[in-house]
Amino acid sequence: MKKKKGVPSVESSRSVRGLGKGVGGLPYPRPCNARRPRLEPGTFRSRTKLRNTEITRANSACFPMGDRVGVKSNSVNEGEERKGGHGIPKVSMVPLIFLIFYEVSGGPFGIEDSVKAAGPLLAIVGFLLFALIWSIPEALITAEMGTMFPENGGYVVWVSSALGPFWGFQQGWAKWLSGVIDNALYPVLFLDYVKSSVPALGGGLPRTLAVLILTVALTYMNYRGLTIVGWVAVFLGVFSLLPFFVMGLIAIPRIEPSRWLEMDLGNVDWGLYLNTLFWNLNYWDSISTLAGEVENPKRTLPRALSYALVLVVGGYLYPLITCTAAVPVVREYWSDGYFSDIARILGGIWLHSWIQAAAALSNMGNFLTEMSSDSYQLLGMAERGMLPDFFAKRSHYGTPLIGILFSAFGVILLSWMSFQEIIAAENYLYCFGMILEFIAFIKLRVTHPNASRPYKIPLGTIGAVLMIIPPAILIIVVMAIASYKVMAVSILAMVIGFVLQPCLGYVEKKRWLRFSISADLPDLPDAQETAEDDAVPLSVLNF
Repeated sequence: MKKKKGVPSVESSRSVRGLGKGVGGLPYPRPCNARRPRLEPGTFRSRTKLRNTEITRANSACFPMGDRVGVKSNSVNEGEERKGGHGIPKVSMVPLIFLIFYEVSGGPFGIEDSVKAAGPLLAIVGFLLFALIWSIPEALITAEMGTMFPENGGYVVWVSSALGPFWGFQQGWAKWLSGVIDNALYPVLFLDYVKSSVPALGGGLPRTLAVLILTVALTYMNYRGLTIVGWVAVFLGVFSLLPFFVMGLIAIPRIEPSRWLEMDLGNVDWGLYLNTLFWNLNYWDSISTLAGEVENPKRTLPRALSYALVLVVGGYLYPLITCTAAVPVVREYWSDGYFSDIARILGGIWLHSWIQAAAALSNMGNFLTEMSSDSYQLLGMAERGMLPDFFAKRSHYGTPLIGILFSAFGVILLSWMSFQEIIAAENYLYCFGMILEFIAFIKLRVTHPNASRPYKIPLGTIGAVLMIIPPAILIIVVMAIASYKVMAVSILAMVIGFVLQPCLGYVEKKRWLRFSISADLPDLPDAQETAEDDAVPLSVLNF
């Protein structure tokens, strides 16, 4: 067993009390920072029978698969709550809201294609309808599952708990690849906005070098810490939304409501329309991969998701409603960047320049938050024994160093893809991951209905199933309209994941690389275990 500096070994912990505090301040039977060997794939530990009755009672209150609900979450002092085990301050409410905002949106940049594809009425109705049938269910599931498993890794842990480690790994592979593909887009979009002022960045070697420099600079910012990324996201979010608020106020006297009703069902590009709506309203679950870095996630995460939902949907509808009615609608003009042209018409060159700058910087916010989510996902997978130990290594800033480097390398490798190919490919892989999430959500509701859920969607099992039917249908439609090229590439990527997981198991069996499960984490529940005496805790109340 590997020892960490200043921490007793697991063997010696049996005689040491008070190394870690559990519910009500009671000690756990192992030290907080030790790591334990990983079990063979597909096996789980049953809860250890402890001799000390107080410890047994304390551990049985920590999210068992029995009738333990309504557990209070204030058993740890405030100092421990605000800092992680690595001594780095955790993310508070306001930065978390803007991290979610940039995971999902980043502002109304890129929604112009919805008007080009279907006209003003369908664009406005589409964002309202998609928010209702997709964003709200996904955000609610993220709130419930993220507070049920408040640790790094997020949806990977959810799927592993419900479906086993093989499908948990497939979830992690598909979602990580989708995130990296998405992130490859943002340096390119940034340069697209800047090239009007610096034509040399339009192509060739200067553009390639600029992509590399941007990727390195933003990767370094991620390396410096998640709290820095969070507050940078706050600044960029305010800077990016403010010009649209100003433009909307200027547009009010020019609004002609009849323009909102323009629609031509015979001339709708359904593929572009659906992909634009889906791309701009998904990724609500991405914040779950860094839940272990959030201050009191059981309370903070659901609130932050609700505030971010209002911010994202309002940030789309406000400029759509004001701008489509303030200027004549020529659908061919409504493509990426057209809001800046409307800003010049309504407010002049100063507002045009402001929106151009906001668009460029917003892409940087998207990049930062996406890389954070991707890298902490790899860290969480390593802490669960799905990846080699070196992915769990943190820098002295508390950040997942290897995960950040892998994510940056993936961005550089995929930056050659075109805009439409990026959107279609990431949507396809994302849909595959969402199918697994929906299955895991329902299965845990059925197999462990009484498990402690600090936030629970106020629906029964039947209601939960009905809630996910519309987004499930949407997933099928998005996957069905993908081109054969996108389907082939995405399916090939998933097949690689099916092969990669057993290969890593073989590497572990041969002990070529070290795999282990962090002792900070609870054991994942075995879906086969139903007896209360053999139940395992879903999570430990560390918050």
